[in-house]
Amino acid sequence: MSRSALVGNVTAMLEDAGFLVSDRCAVRPKSFDVAARRGDELLLVKILGNIDAFDGTTGIEMRRLGSFLNATPLVIGLRTRDEELKPGVMYLRHGVPVLSPDTALDLFVEQVPPMIYAAPGGLYVNIDGEVLADEREDRDWSLGRLADELGVSRRTVSKYEDGMNASVEVAARMEDLLDAPLANPVDVLDGADEITEEDSTDATDAPETDDEGLVAVLTRVGFDVHPTTRAPFKAVSEDDGGAENVLTGHSAFTRTAEKRARIMSSLGTVTRTRSVYVVDDASRDAVDDTALIEHEEIAAIDDPDALRDLIRERAKSSA
Repeated sequence: MSRSALVGNVTAMLEDAGFLVSDRCAVRPKSFDVAARRGDELLLVKILGNIDAFDGTTGIEMRRLGSFLNATPLVIGLRTRDEELKPGVMYLRHGVPVLSPDTALDLFVEQVPPMIYAAPGGLYVNIDGEVLADEREDRDWSLGRLADELGVSRRTVSKYEDGMNASVEVAARMEDLLDAPLANPVDVLDGADEITEEDSTDATDAPETDDEGLVAVLTRVGFDVHPTTRAPFKAVSEDDGGAENVLTGHSAFTRTAEKRARIMSSLGTVTRTRSVYVVDDASRDAVDDTALIEHEEIAAIDDPDALRDLIRERAKSSA
């Protein structure tokens, strides 16, 4: 299956599941392919045939964008270089959850979450330690008795009851012995690794040379600016007022810039953010809902509310 067909299939699946899906981010570089929202669930989705193509830099940026936009970064892919992704299993690559299309379909359409996750050493499940302890005690089994039946140490069984996860094989033996379901579903939507201080000070925080002027202006008027390196926009800008975040881009107003502005508009609709594209010379007020503002105009603005008002005014004029 071509990657284009795979993206189309995943997009259709998300729409069938009730998600509002953005236009495809058909520009390079790109850290994700589409954004998708269903109620309060917001996904930033990277779609790949081979998930080994997903690198650490992209993983960090997707996790950072997830924290800025209150979204879950997610990779949907078909295989690694060694094997097809297994159904019903959540994988993790560079801190980002990875699902096969079938697992994503089960989760988002059928509302059946995966029960297994992959980690170094094999496949594991989340054991409900309280249920395990209750089932063991209902049978008047000691820790030692269950340990003997499983072929593990008494201390290991105690750790299972304290919340340690178990391999798929051990979990299956426990469920057979106790004749009870013991596994909890994997929480995909809360499955991404937290951004660490090391990640947050990664080189992706530093603006490129040609971005420094715009970042300085946005910072001066009160925005906290988070530069990006692989998103369709140059930065996510936020202020302390708790208002909408602003997706920000800038360049000469070329055909490619217009394409980026349209993608930013679609992303803004899904992520519930505003979008603005700063250019040297604007021949119109907006591209879809992305406001166009000239460098001289934005340099003259002195507070976030004034900038937000201008962005809203320009976006409305295009409606």
